[in-house]
Amino acid sequence: MTIQINTDKILSGEKRRCDFFTSQVAEALQRFESHITRIEVHLKDENGKKDGFNDISCLLEARLEGRQPIAVTNQADTTDLAVAGAINKIKTAIETILGKIQKH
Repeated sequence: MTIQINTDKILSGEKRRCDFFTSQVAEALQRFESHITRIEVHLKDENGKKDGFNDISCLLEARLEGRQPIAVTNQADTTDLAVAGAINKIKTAIETILGKIQKH
C-alpha cells in the first residue's frame, strides 16, 4: 500500500509532519492493506492564510484492487483533526464496500 501526501502552498509539507500522517493512515487501514493499492491524502487551507472555522480540508482517496477509487473529505480547524476525521470516514467506507463484497 502506497501512501502519498499532497499539500497546497499554504500548508507546510515538512517531512516530519508527512511521516506522522503517513503512519496514522497506515496504522488505521492496516487490516485492509491487502485490498488497498494506494492512498492519496490532499490537504489544503480553504481560505488562505486567514484564520477561520473549519478551514482546513483533507481529501482522502483510496484505490481498492479491482474497484473504482473512493474518496472522502473532512474539514476541521486543524490539520490533525481534518486528517483524523477523514481517516475515520474512509475506514467506514472501506468496511462497507468490503463487507458487501464478502456477502456476495
